[in-house]
Amino acid sequence: MSRNLQIGLFLTVSILLTTFTFYFWQVFKSPNLLVQDNDKTFALLIPRGSTFESVMDTLKTHKIINDETSFRFLAKIMKYNERVKEGRYEIKPRMGNREALVKLRSGSQDAMPVTFNSMRQKSDLIQRVGSKFEFGSDALGQLLNDPATCQKFGFDTTTIVCMFLPNTYELFWTIKPEALLDRMGKEYKKFWTPERQAKAKALDLTQTQVQVLASIVAAETNKRDEQPRVAGVYLNRIKRGIKLEADPTVIFALRDFGIRRLLNRQLTVDSPYNTYRYAGLPPGPINLPAPATIDNVLNAEQHDYLYFVVNANFTGYHTFSKTLSEHLANARLYQQALTRMKIMK
Repeated sequence: MSRNLQIGLFLTVSILLTTFTFYFWQVFKSPNLLVQDNDKTFALLIPRGSTFESVMDTLKTHKIINDETSFRFLAKIMKYNERVKEGRYEIKPRMGNREALVKLRSGSQDAMPVTFNSMRQKSDLIQRVGSKFEFGSDALGQLLNDPATCQKFGFDTTTIVCMFLPNTYELFWTIKPEALLDRMGKEYKKFWTPERQAKAKALDLTQTQVQVLASIVAAETNKRDEQPRVAGVYLNRIKRGIKLEADPTVIFALRDFGIRRLLNRQLTVDSPYNTYRYAGLPPGPINLPAPATIDNVLNAEQHDYLYFVVNANFTGYHTFSKTLSEHLANARLYQQALTRMKIMK
């Protein structure tokens, strides 16, 4: 073989090796997902029973993948195309094929932050929480409306919502609805420490009753520093056998959350939630009170107030009174302020 031929062959092989090396580097290491400068982490949701092609459709639809051919090539080598695992996977900007496929193939899904806040109705909880997971709202609704399931956790179908303490939880998208309830049950037990249980007992209330009262307090005022005083008013009325006459319970009974001014005729609505008609606490919470509000009920102020009304200067605070005559005078000032502002309903 002539020297020139040897050199030519060497150069050809070198070029081929360089080309293949570069290609395989692109296939394995080069950024291929979310390569645009403004791309942000994408949550790839892969439901149970998904195929490789359905995953590819999602990646293409959301313009996550840059070079489809190289991704498919490596997926076949790594046999990801043969077994797709369900889950929620965070695809980060400038991710390489191998990094992404190792994550997807291993089923190393990412937990997601799920926040429960002050939802008013059980249906809100079912819809807004259930829709965040693969199982959906219907599956959660079936469990929360099942007496046997609720009884398992010490609740009925009305009070089961008390188990969902507002907070942010790290949960997997593929969690089963039964597992979600188990997790919430553990969080509920963790919250209700022996110290909190003792405080509830000292108030002569069950844990559920504390949360029901906390939901009323939360609806009355969002001023955390005022909540213990408001709670004290209701506790005084309960001890003396006086109806709570809490406006938020009437609004809940009417299911009209746009009301800004209750009318006398609305106070007669026949509902177990109407504390103008029925003594004691309503059968369930009227929202999901925050843990801090529950603590404010457990640490309620001890005083002699029996009444309160929104301050007529609309600072968000209330004016408290010990006698009905004082209260009626304060209420008149508030009603006059509403009229001046043309708030009639």
